[in-house]
Amino acid sequence: MSTPRHGLPDRRQLKQRPGALAGTSWELFGERWRGTPSFADASSVLAAASAVRHGEVFGLDYAVDAFAPGMSKARKAPVHTIYANHPAHRDDFLDGFYLQGSSQVDGLRHRRADDVGFYGGVQDDQIHAGSEDLGIQVWADDPIVTRGVLVDLAGYVESVGGHIDHAAGQPLPFDLIPAALQAQGTHVETGDLVMLHTGWSEWFLGLDGTAKRDQQSTGRATGMAQSEELVDWAWNNGLTMLAADNFAVECLPPVQDSPFRDSAPNDRGMMHQEILAKLGLPLGELWRLGPLARRMRELHQWHALVVVKPLNIVGATGSPANATAIL
Repeated sequence: MSTPRHGLPDRRQLKQRPGALAGTSWELFGERWRGTPSFADASSVLAAASAVRHGEVFGLDYAVDAFAPGMSKARKAPVHTIYANHPAHRDDFLDGFYLQGSSQVDGLRHRRADDVGFYGGVQDDQIHAGSEDLGIQVWADDPIVTRGVLVDLAGYVESVGGHIDHAAGQPLPFDLIPAALQAQGTHVETGDLVMLHTGWSEWFLGLDGTAKRDQQSTGRATGMAQSEELVDWAWNNGLTMLAADNFAVECLPPVQDSPFRDSAPNDRGMMHQEILAKLGLPLGELWRLGPLARRMRELHQWHALVVVKPLNIVGATGSPANATAIL
């Protein structure tokens, strides 16, 4: 296990903390509800600014109705209404707007750990609309600005003669990440926002409506295989956020040998509880990474200034990412 560069206990040491603190980052950051975005301090912002070399800007969000239908059976496309109070006026609103229906950030309310509860020990009865505890507004009031590092998993697999089987919902082993980083000649630093490019979103959006519904019915989505190694790596490297262009960052359904089956039975062994509720590390899902990945390949530049500013909705469990990368 690598020694963390952020000065806090490594994940092995986190597991040795007493009681409900075991395996968590609770009480280790100055801001109680901010979580790992605390790693992106002023020095991270300045380092990210130095990554801007070309003045090229990339929006990392798909349209709010892009994934309709998507993999979630519950989330629907919002209904957009434009109205007028008089001939010179226009206004509009959305009905049925699922905040995590398209490119999104999972807030720390999105998951509670089955064994210890919500991040920071926030009680269940404090998680309701309008309450502030762990709400997404923390990252809207103080946006996440840091260096983004793209890990081109799809490009790396193709370069070694492989193929990611999105229809099968292929689990991707952790060792693809360090292998791709080595091939790119880049590394991860404390405070970085890591973006995993798998090609899944572009593949899924290229299907027709029937094929999308068929894929939804399988419940299978490409993503990182559940492993202690991935969670160790994310924490010990001091990631601010882990984002991907797939449905859940991790694969669905979880792999049969997931080490989290006992600790996260309600999620069938997903890593979400470990990452969100215990480490306080936000996840980005369904990000629009294809255009950025292709341009980075051309430039041989794998880092950018990234800004993430969720919607300022007090108490929201998640939000559209509103993410921008600048090369």
